Amino acid sequence: MPSTSTASTVAEHARRADADRALATVVVAELTSAGLARHFVPRRWGGAEGEFTGLLDEVAALAEACTSAAWVGMLWAAHGRFAALLPEEGQREIWGASPDVRISAALMPPAGRAEPVGGGRRVTGTWGCVSGIGSAQWLLVAAPETQGVRVFAVPAEEVEVLDTWDATGLRGTGSHTASVRDAFVPHHRSFPLAELMRGGDAPGLARCHSVPAQLAGGLMFCAPALGAARHALALWSGWAAAKAPGSGRPPHHDSAAVRETLAVASAHIDAAGLLLQRAAGRADTGPVGAALVAANQRDAAVAAGLLADAVDRLFRTGGAHLRAGGGDLNRLWRDVHTVASHGVLRLEPVAAAYASATLAADAPARTSAASRSR
Repeated sequence: MPSTSTASTVAEHARRADADRALATVVVAELTSAGLARHFVPRRWGGAEGEFTGLLDEVAALAEACTSAAWVGMLWAAHGRFAALLPEEGQREIWGASPDVRISAALMPPAGRAEPVGGGRRVTGTWGCVSGIGSAQWLLVAAPETQGVRVFAVPAEEVEVLDTWDATGLRGTGSHTASVRDAFVPHHRSFPLAELMRGGDAPGLARCHSVPAQLAGGLMFCAPALGAARHALALWSGWAAAKAPGSGRPPHHDSAAVRETLAVASAHIDAAGLLLQRAAGRADTGPVGAALVAANQRDAAVAAGLLADAVDRLFRTGGAHLRAGGGDLNRLWRDVHTVASHGVLRLEPVAAAYASATLAADAPARTSAASRSR
């Protein structure tokens, strides 16, 4: 969990992050010191080789202070997990001096081109929506080549950042466009994207490095929305418990609509937290297979929908001053909806994958049972 000092600093700069479309330097320093970037880094480089459950709890707690800061910190952790699939020499180049290295990434969809040259490849391309790119020290990009798609690690000094991020929510993530022009990437700083998608299979890999990317991707993306929704509920509850200033009227919670909103929104937020906790536990210890991946994707997408519904209810019921354009509830509402709209958390493709994994697996058993009953 983040320290009180870290949470306080992050919260203090949340409004500024939203206005500036970037995290303050002091917030970047606090998140780095808190160990987000080293969470999945191999122990031999001084990292924690941590679990998904611990990251879920930490990111959700940070998001109660600032959703954008939690989003960027979550991605630093996730990208450290990805970079652990680089060859040993590539890992040493990134983490040889410290495990607290901030890594941004742009992997989906692959873009640009990678041309083979002696000792490696020349990488050129433009990748959009690269969260935290302004404070990153390395960038992972995915580019197609003749034998598939590879992931390439490029140092920040070889990346041009184009100021393009002006979204409705998660504004402080600074998810601008990254441009790379003719950067030489040696063999030891790349690996096949397919290895990330299926999970690493080298001997001795930690659990966090060997599971498929999609097993934990959704729950990590949803974690900032969980913390943001909890903060929104706390703000709204303060409003609901109070009387309108100078009105002499009873507290807002004397309204049946307010009481119903509290009951439903709080239950949805609790349910989302339980779904994500279960998904994180399965990612840490469950038997890996298509059904488990599909179940985790389902739980994360459904949790995102519950959280968006919860903040909608809070936003609609709260008073005009609580919904003010520059207020915290407005920002949290925008942030949660932006998280929930991420492609990884879209319900339609997730539902299709879940149906395919579960109904197709059950079909032989159902057919056999029907045959025996005749």
